[in-house]
Amino acid sequence: MTLSPPPVTLSAEDDALLDLVQRQSLRFFDEGGHPVSGLARDRSFIDRDPANDLVCAGGSGFGAMAFVVAVERGWIARGAAVERLSAMVETLGRAACHHGMLPHFLDGRTGDTIPFSPQDNGGDVVETALALQGFLCARAYFNGEDAKERALAEAITALYAAAEWDFYTQGREVLYWHWSPTSGWALNHEIRGWNECLIAYVLAAGSPTHPIKPAVYHQGFAAGRDFRNGRVFEGIELPLGPEGGGPLFFTQYSFCGLDPRGLADRYADYWEQNRRHTLINYRYCQRNPLGHKGYGAACWGLTASDDPDGYAAHAPTNDTGVISPTAALSAFPYAPNEAMAALRHFSGPLRDQLWGRFGFVDAFCPSRDWTAETFLAIDQGPVVAMIENFRSGLLWRLFMAIPEVRAGLQALDFRLPPSPAART
Repeated sequence: MTLSPPPVTLSAEDDALLDLVQRQSLRFFDEGGHPVSGLARDRSFIDRDPANDLVCAGGSGFGAMAFVVAVERGWIARGAAVERLSAMVETLGRAACHHGMLPHFLDGRTGDTIPFSPQDNGGDVVETALALQGFLCARAYFNGEDAKERALAEAITALYAAAEWDFYTQGREVLYWHWSPTSGWALNHEIRGWNECLIAYVLAAGSPTHPIKPAVYHQGFAAGRDFRNGRVFEGIELPLGPEGGGPLFFTQYSFCGLDPRGLADRYADYWEQNRRHTLINYRYCQRNPLGHKGYGAACWGLTASDDPDGYAAHAPTNDTGVISPTAALSAFPYAPNEAMAALRHFSGPLRDQLWGRFGFVDAFCPSRDWTAETFLAIDQGPVVAMIENFRSGLLWRLFMAIPEVRAGLQALDFRLPPSPAART
């Protein structure tokens, strides 16, 4: 059974609404970025910026993608974006890297590592992969003969070349998430699937300097306990992933750049995987077996976000009554009609509750009369990127044409979609 989305015709009003949401969410990275480096803050608030210098690596990669979209749509001047991205990359280039990997958090002024936890105070493979995904898209877009664009491209290439992916295998057939200069491999967190981490394996396999062997993907990521599924949820068979599919960011983070249309390997067709996962999440919220207030066909989307008790990876198996607007809005490529219904609801009856200076707030929980006062980089960024991939396929075309990306996919035995240059 193929669950392809039906054709979608957007009205002029719909198109204007998508413009508005993308532009407002972009402001998180543009106006809300760190005042010195321009890197993305981890989170900001409805009425103020954080009073610290903490920025995040992965979120800054999503920000880089947002700036590409902004230039393409005429919202930011090309030269201004190049200046901003150059400042971001310059800070990352002198940051305290750890065998070439960026930390999860760093100081936006100095580039020093800010520990995520006492033992997570060094390299973070997944954050680095998400950062590189975005900056490599920027390298592909800003490819002119202008000296500043050439310098930006060279600096991004140097960031990628520095990453020692092979070191992060410990000589074994799996990538490890963290390494600490004080605690070494103490966290010992293996990156196994199915989850949001596919991008790390693709970039690791395609590295021109420190590539991993294909067995690291097949015996590591693809050998995870929750990798293969094949069971039926909400009337839909799910090829990969945990019970109920997991949070929706599994279908979004790696696929801001990776184009799932026609992308397949021996384990799954990734368009089908992501489409099915999205519809399971949607149907679960529509069915609302726990009877949470507010859920329905126009109010859905479970993913990682802030919630009344802190932060959680919301999913059908971890449903606390929290809806995260990013979940539905970043699902536009997979379920456009369902996503548009949610967008109309969020921007119509719920606008006064949810809309703010950087777009929609991170989450809300009608059952507990709670609305987040925060915006998160890893949630605002995919809204801009995935809506753009739905509208034009821009970031997918850019990323899938990158030679190192294609080399990585080929090394891992993926069947590639047609050349991006031939895609619409």
